[in-house]
Amino acid sequence: MAENRGEFNEINITPLTDIFLVLLIIMMVIAPMLDQQGLNLTVPENVAEQVHNKDVKILTVRISPEDRFFVDEQEVSAEQLQIAIAGKMKDYPDGVLIQSDDNATHGAIVRVMDSARNAGVTGISLEEI
Repeated sequence: MAENRGEFNEINITPLTDIFLVLLIIMMVIAPMLDQQGLNLTVPENVAEQVHNKDVKILTVRISPEDRFFVDEQEVSAEQLQIAIAGKMKDYPDGVLIQSDDNATHGAIVRVMDSARNAGVTGISLEEI
């Protein structure tokens, strides 16, 4: 006669737990090896005082609410931004101050930062106007 087997009511989660532990160990080993690339920024505490100091020569790049760029109060197109910053940097060796309006887009600020970096600028400061 056939034996009456009981129904299988429980799920064995041991293999699932083993897989998660192996994945956790792999992530813990790989995570320190990932190369984190980014922009190293130092945030000065008194940018406004530095700009108004006569000894410090910082190039001011202003971004309007309509994402128009002004280098030293002269409007510059987005395509000519890097050239304009590179041309002015010999007169302003201390870096670039980016003044952005509240309504300026993040992309416009990043464009100015990239143009300044590509022009050889090492000191970049941000100020909200």
